[in-house]
Amino acid sequence: MITVTIADSQYLTRRGLKQVLSQRQGFRVVSEPTTEEELLKHMRISPPDVLILDYNQPRHFSPDTIPKVRECAPQTELLVITADDEKERIFRVIQSGVNCFLTKECDEAEILDAIQAAKAGSKFFCNRVLDFILEKSFTPEAGTIKASPLTPRENEIVVLSAQGLIAKEIAAQLNLSTHTVYTHKKRIMKKLELKSPVQLVMYALENGMIDHPGG
Repeated sequence: MITVTIADSQYLTRRGLKQVLSQRQGFRVVSEPTTEEELLKHMRISPPDVLILDYNQPRHFSPDTIPKVRECAPQTELLVITADDEKERIFRVIQSGVNCFLTKECDEAEILDAIQAAKAGSKFFCNRVLDFILEKSFTPEAGTIKASPLTPRENEIVVLSAQGLIAKEIAAQLNLSTHTVYTHKKRIMKKLELKSPVQLVMYALENGMIDHPGG
């Protein structure tokens, strides 16, 4: 059972998400806070497995809500579902370490998949958000990614990481220790001069190592 908190000031959004989850086994909505203060109180008392948050709601939630949640409930995974269409702000939020991000244009299947990915500690971006990331990655001011030759093993780890597998899953698939996978990933990030998991996904996409979602 995946416990879920829905933090959104909009009644229809909360009602819609709760309706979607109530029709599927394995999900339970445990709280529906509408302000940051209320959210942090719930997170301290009874943190859920997954928090669904729209950070772009002035006087209710903001990007600054994210680190506050992480501080008081580090065990809770975060899924952003927002109507925000400001690309620079979206990119900054993702760069802050948000690994599961949808827009409110996404469908039911994407929402359910994203919640499960968040619970597993994996990455999940809807196509629209991934397009924002890729668009940003090709601008001159974002040119922090410099390709560098990788070993075959490092290439394998890049592909599996970009597909959303965590270190433990990669280790099992490649018959390595988790420590070895972490060592490889640290070396890869340094070799490619990458700063975040998002940049690793962008590198894999730009170099044809994984397919762009949706073809």
